[in-house]
Amino acid sequence: MKNFFLLLGLCLALNISNSNCYAQTVSSSDLLSNTKAYDGEIVTYQGEVIGDVMIRQDYAWLHVNDRAIALGIWANRKMVQDILYTGNYHKKGDIVEVTGIFHRSCLEHGGDLDIHASEIKKILSGGSDPHPLSRKKAYLGIFSLVLVLFFYALKKIFQR
Repeated sequence: MKNFFLLLGLCLALNISNSNCYAQTVSSSDLLSNTKAYDGEIVTYQGEVIGDVMIRQDYAWLHVNDRAIALGIWANRKMVQDILYTGNYHKKGDIVEVTGIFHRSCLEHGGDLDIHASEIKKILSGGSDPHPLSRKKAYLGIFSLVLVLFFYALKKIFQR
């Protein structure tokens, strides 16, 4: 019986140690609140690519926004080939997951806070983001215009 529990414990320990470990994504607010703790560490950050992907010879700069703050990402230009959409008013950018080394003050880039990517995975493709006119807002705008014109006319009448 003693050997059974020893063998069971050994199997359990091997099973736990053999399981795959995946990095949890870190938010921008967590990174900015704990810059010293994350400095030089490998982090995984997820968000929407916004602005432009700026190619610089063999590398590229991009900004990834997790709905709170956008962080600069420095990556090999081959890693950004799949990024088709960058977010702006008219488009939603591709959602990516970036794994890389976090720098709270990168000496290579003039002391800026950035992540040097070792891997970029596209999670979701972006696309157009139409902004249809809300009927409620249109009616409110028309009502406001009529109200302003009414008070302007009253002012002109009583100034005589």
